[in-house]
Amino acid sequence: MPSALSRSVSPELRASLFQSTVYLPGAISSVFLGIWLSDHGIPADQIGIINSLPMLCLLALNIVVGRLADRANDWRTVIIILALIGAAVPIGLFWVTEFWGIMLIWALVTMTGGTIPPITDAATMRMTRRNGTDFGAVRAWGTVGYVVGAGAIGLLITPWGSAAFVPLFVLMCFLRAGLSLLLPRFRAPGHVATLAEAAPAAKLRDSLKPWFVLPLVAFALVNSSHALIGGFAALIWHQNGVPAYYIGPLLAISAAAEAVMMFAWRRFGGRITARNMILAACVASAVRFGVMAFNPSVELLFVVQMLHAITFGVGYFGIVHFIANWTDESNAAEAQGFANTLQQAASVLSLAGFGWLVVFMGSYAFFAPAILALAGLLCVLISLRLRPPKDA
Repeated sequence: MPSALSRSVSPELRASLFQSTVYLPGAISSVFLGIWLSDHGIPADQIGIINSLPMLCLLALNIVVGRLADRANDWRTVIIILALIGAAVPIGLFWVTEFWGIMLIWALVTMTGGTIPPITDAATMRMTRRNGTDFGAVRAWGTVGYVVGAGAIGLLITPWGSAAFVPLFVLMCFLRAGLSLLLPRFRAPGHVATLAEAAPAAKLRDSLKPWFVLPLVAFALVNSSHALIGGFAALIWHQNGVPAYYIGPLLAISAAAEAVMMFAWRRFGGRITARNMILAACVASAVRFGVMAFNPSVELLFVVQMLHAITFGVGYFGIVHFIANWTDESNAAEAQGFANTLQQAASVLSLAGFGWLVVFMGSYAFFAPAILALAGLLCVLISLRLRPPKDA
């Protein structure tokens, strides 16, 4: 079937179809998981453990899996294997009802599904650069899939209740696995040199110089704030008197703004260097959370939520382009996995500390991610001082 598709359907379209399913299971779990766990008698503190412990397990796994993917004949093979395993593992959720059983299965679900996005993004970036096509238009379908999953399929929680979680989650995982079989070959048949002016290091550890690592740290600090939005924003808004019917749209408008930015990226993205993209994300994040700390009106909340297009969308594109500019195909997925590891570590630490801040400071706790964004801005400026952009 892939050979037949290759004659009639572009590689970018097949990659877009798969991207639209990459985050679908996560969208379903973001709506249903907490309620499903609560209905199984899992208390709030154990729900926090079920959500955070698998993320810790992913920290090292992303780098290891990325290294294996780079050594494979093509990244496609590893993505398919992970997607197939990711479809089989959650079937176990049908038979677990207590904490340890759910913890084990959910950890396996998170570790298989969580390693797919960095490899997919690294592979897609290489393919679109080689073909001269638009990475943003392909990656945007991942965000579209998430919006559809959370905003449309997630509405089924009203008539069906939490009992629909496991069947829907497994179905989305099977859909992702099925479309993975249609993925194109990502690597060029022969060796393709990197865009870096100097010959890149063959091993990732040779690239881990301060000027290279600092922008990755900067975006990890900014990206950790997005975990805080998912974990605490709805609670803080509700406590501050935001009507419940606004909370869903406030969360949805950020993803919608991100998708619009990604589709439009090719019109203006080529004019901005990778580290300047990360700088823009840092500045926008400081503004976004600085405003949110003062418990603004709902109208202003909608405006600052749309800054997500920059804090995540532009910042993430900056990281992906930065890694592609300064690494070789031989360690592209490993480098992207390393960046994801930094992001997950920052998110875990932020989630652990932010809850304590909320208890004592309320909405003023949002000053913490604003300060982290300024720290990220400093990291990027130091990196630019140590190693100017290539076109400089």
